[in-house]
Amino acid sequence: MHHSPSRAALAAASVTVVLWASAFVSIRSAGAAYSPGALALGRLLTGSLVLGAVLLSRREGLPPRAAWPGIAVSGLLWFGVYMVVLNWGEQEVDAGTAAMVVNIGPILIALLGARFLRESLPPRLLAGMAVSFAGAVTVGLSMSGGSGGHASTLGVLLCLLAAVAYAGGVVAQKPALAHGSALQVTTFGCLVGAVACLPFAGQLVSEAAEAPLPATLNMVYLGVFPTALAFTTWAYALARTTAGRMGATTYAVPALVVLMAWGFLGELPGALTLAGGALCLAGVAVSRSRAKASADTGTAEST
Repeated sequence: MHHSPSRAALAAASVTVVLWASAFVSIRSAGAAYSPGALALGRLLTGSLVLGAVLLSRREGLPPRAAWPGIAVSGLLWFGVYMVVLNWGEQEVDAGTAAMVVNIGPILIALLGARFLRESLPPRLLAGMAVSFAGAVTVGLSMSGGSGGHASTLGVLLCLLAAVAYAGGVVAQKPALAHGSALQVTTFGCLVGAVACLPFAGQLVSEAAEAPLPATLNMVYLGVFPTALAFTTWAYALARTTAGRMGATTYAVPALVVLMAWGFLGELPGALTLAGGALCLAGVAVSRSRAKASADTGTAEST
């Protein structure tokens, strides 16, 4: 019976990774009609409405006081700063470069987790991350057309800032999950982010009036699935594993972005892109492989 929690956590992490990959494609579609701040606010308001409704229906109420510092910091950094800066960065650089630079995030998460959460840095986790990062760089270079593509210094700096905000948000969120439920921590983090983005309300109203319907539907999609659902499944899984290992799992995202861009945008990946995607997935497999071994000895798991 012991193996069901780890399986549930892996399933939750998988849902997160697939939906976050789809977000890169949706951000590009919605970004044509919505400015970075307005898009982030629209996404966060939609997410807050959905999460709030679920929270009320489940009668979970307010998280305990001990969870609030982590909720506030992760809400500001991850739901607020990260989303605005990533939307802005994706307007300045192509998606391949964005995904590549933002992928410094998992490495920062492992290092910050070791420093502030006293997590261990097992050799397999580090090796897997190195393989995945090489894959992410390969995907990024190949999707940027090899010649550096359309990448401004501002865009690269914005994506770097996004990676730092993302890593800080995850490491702040982990302790909050010891006190509040995944749903509570996600809902109030999303609300904090929405409040932080309220200065963009004027932009959102004026742009929504003129935006084509598909762009608005993409914004709503971003709020419901990659935000409300995926951040909740992320928190559920993060509560059951280390921040470092969860960060490493997100290296599957570039590989999925390649497949989705192929499927939905008709962008045919080249051999180099596919090789990079395969490296990303191989690295995730390596970084997660020790989880089974230690679980076997720890909980006499039979899989």
